[in-house]
Amino acid sequence: MGELLGVAVLGAGHMGADHIRRLDQVVSGARVAAVADPDVERAKAAVAGLDGVTVHGETQAALDAPGVGAVLIASPGPAHEEALLAAFARALPVLCEKPMAPEPAGALRVMEAEARLGRRLAQIGFMRRYDREYRQLKSLLDGGRLGRVLMLHCVHRNVSSPPGFTSDMLISSSVSHEIDAARWLLGQELTAVTVLRPRACGSAPEGLLDPQFVLFETEGGALVDVEVFVNCGFGYQVRCEAVCEAGSVRIGEDRAMVVTAEGGAREEVARDYLVRFADAYDREVQAWVDAVRRGRVTGPSAWDGYAAAAVAEAGIRALHSGARTPVELAPRPGLYAG
Repeated sequence: MGELLGVAVLGAGHMGADHIRRLDQVVSGARVAAVADPDVERAKAAVAGLDGVTVHGETQAALDAPGVGAVLIASPGPAHEEALLAAFARALPVLCEKPMAPEPAGALRVMEAEARLGRRLAQIGFMRRYDREYRQLKSLLDGGRLGRVLMLHCVHRNVSSPPGFTSDMLISSSVSHEIDAARWLLGQELTAVTVLRPRACGSAPEGLLDPQFVLFETEGGALVDVEVFVNCGFGYQVRCEAVCEAGSVRIGEDRAMVVTAEGGAREEVARDYLVRFADAYDREVQAWVDAVRRGRVTGPSAWDGYAAAAVAEAGIRALHSGARTPVELAPRPGLYAG
C-alpha cells in the first residue's frame, strides 16, 4: 500500500499524547509527521525520541508541514471546528475526537462544509463503536434473535471530574458517548430528552450537579436511560443493558484482574477511559489509517457528530428547565444517507 501515512496530530495533552504513542508503537501503516499544540514544550515532550516529526505552535503550520497526508484532532473541543475546516480546505482526511464541535451551530457548519465538498473527509472519534463488547452487542441486536429493543439501560461513571468540569458537561462531554452509542446500536435518532437530578454527591465540587439521570426517547419508540456519575470515587465504569422483546443482554461486566494478598482479594477497576477503552482506540485508529490509505473515510460521520451535538444541546436545556425537551435536527444531507 505504499509508504507510511504521515499524520499531523493536533493537541499534545492527555488524549493527544496517547494517540502519538499509539501511532508510533501500535498502529501499522502510519507515522507521526507533525504535532501542533499552543504549549510547544508539551508537544516536544510528547514526541521525544521520534524521528522526522516537526513541532508547531499553530494548527495551520502543522497541516502544511512536509509529509502530512492526514490529520488527527485531539485538541480541546472549541478548537475543532477551525481545525476541521482547515483540513477540508487542504483536502486532508481527518479523525476528530468528539465533540466535532461543542455547539450544534458549529457542528452544522462543519457538516455543511463537508457536504459541499461532495465527499467524506471526517471521521468522528466515537470509539465505543470499535469496542469488542459493543460490537458484539450491535451484531446481536441487528440479528433480531431477541426481537425489537424496548429499552437501553446505561451507566457512565468516572472516578472524579477534572478542574473546570460543569454540570452541562456531564451531558455534552460524558453522556455524548451514550448518545452516539444508542443511535448506533438502535439505528434510530433520539427525539426527546428528560433530565432528573438526585441530590448531589458529597464528593462533587460545589455547585456541580452530579450525578444525573438522563432519559432519551427514540423515533422507534424505545427508551434509553443513562446514569452519569463523574465523581463516584471508586473507578471508571461503562455498562449497557439492552432489554428486548425476547430477552436481554448486558455488556461492561467482564471480570477484571483479581489480586489476592494480605488476607483478602481485590478486583482491579479501570481508573479512566484510556484504560477501559484502550483496545477500542487502537482498533479505531487502525481502521481509520487503513481506510485513508485506500482513499476512503469510514466510521462515524460528520452527521453523527452533528446529531450528538444537537441531542446534547437539548439535554442541557432539559437539565436547566426540568422539562421534557424535543431534539431539533436539521435535514440530513444526501452525503450521509443510508
